[in-house]
Amino acid sequence: MNPGRESRRARDPLRLLAWIGPEIVAAASDNDPTNVGTATAVGASTAYQLSWVAILVGPLLAVVQAIAAQLGVVARADLQTMTLKRYGPRMAGVLLVSIVAVNVVTIAADLQAGAAGIGLLAGVDPRWPVLPLGLALAGLLLLGKYDEVVAVLRYLLLGFLAFPGAAMLAHPDWPSLLKGSLVPALPLRPTALAGALALLGTTLTSYVYVWETIERGVEDPPDDNPPGRRLARARVGAVVGAVLTAVILWSMLVTSAATLGRRHQTAATAQQAAQELRPLAGSLAAELFAVGLITSAVVALPVLMATTAYIVGAQFDWRRGLSEGIRPARRFYAVLGASIALAAAVALSGVSLIGMLVAASLIAGFATPIGLAVLVRLARDPEVMGELRITARLAGAGWAVTVIVGGLGVLYAVGAAAGKF
Repeated sequence: MNPGRESRRARDPLRLLAWIGPEIVAAASDNDPTNVGTATAVGASTAYQLSWVAILVGPLLAVVQAIAAQLGVVARADLQTMTLKRYGPRMAGVLLVSIVAVNVVTIAADLQAGAAGIGLLAGVDPRWPVLPLGLALAGLLLLGKYDEVVAVLRYLLLGFLAFPGAAMLAHPDWPSLLKGSLVPALPLRPTALAGALALLGTTLTSYVYVWETIERGVEDPPDDNPPGRRLARARVGAVVGAVLTAVILWSMLVTSAATLGRRHQTAATAQQAAQELRPLAGSLAAELFAVGLITSAVVALPVLMATTAYIVGAQFDWRRGLSEGIRPARRFYAVLGASIALAAAVALSGVSLIGMLVAASLIAGFATPIGLAVLVRLARDPEVMGELRITARLAGAGWAVTVIVGGLGVLYAVGAAAGKF
């Protein structure tokens, strides 16, 4: 590929977005309905106190995604495959369980949330869109190749602009919001500790960085660019995607804090949360919330389902990949189908959506450090990465993220054991 053309593409903002499209999709998938439900619950219970945590997500996620991108580009393999090769089936099995346990709950919650958003806009029972939405997303993965799937998801990202719009229409208390955003404070109260763990757990969850390694290590076609150039592209995408993720998460929390939090109200479902916005922030804010909810589900669910199928396939050495045909990779696609079928069954069971979303976030808060620790070790391992292993500084930042998420999980567990949660 012509280096001059690459340079011109990097300088053109519109072409830059297409150039780093896979990273943007990976980060955007982090803004799934789990984020929506968690941010809604946290904003309603703590108002603006934890808005600084939403901002903190930006640099933390950028560190994790940069490490994952480098591992994928250099090792040319996904995290599960490298774990199996380097540390054996036992450690790979632990990683598999920790990721799949979170993914299964999250897929079910996200499908239910997306259907609730469609039901709100269409004025129908939120259970009716569950199956059509699930079948449409499964069809996208079954019939579309990797590049086609990424292209479709990239154009859907504009729907995320609905969340900042809803936040502005909610008329937040700006002095309190600025203080909560710029002055870190973590009250040692059950709601605040659980809220911080849930916010970090839902945005630093394993599937996001595992998908990054899949994109760059498996699906990204080889080209004539040196690894350094590919790494530069991946790092830019990681930073841009992380910033966007933090902005969206912050917007969702602000919307909830300015409406539900101000009235000390809670919401049992995403549809109820949007309905509560109508009298508090107006119909437009409620509709924007619903649009954002649908977008988050449609972008995140394909990534969640594909990640689950990839890591199961890697563990058992199946032929796998969205660019593979259905027949040769039938077991890979069978896992895709099973995940959406299970999600639909749970979504139609009547389980509380907000409770399921927060539960998924808390599970992720405990499981994520396992994957993070493996990720950092592999990316720093000279036998895996050679001379292109991550720097000691980046590794230190990765370990810091692992300790932060793991520490919050331990703190929450101790509090729960003492009966304070």
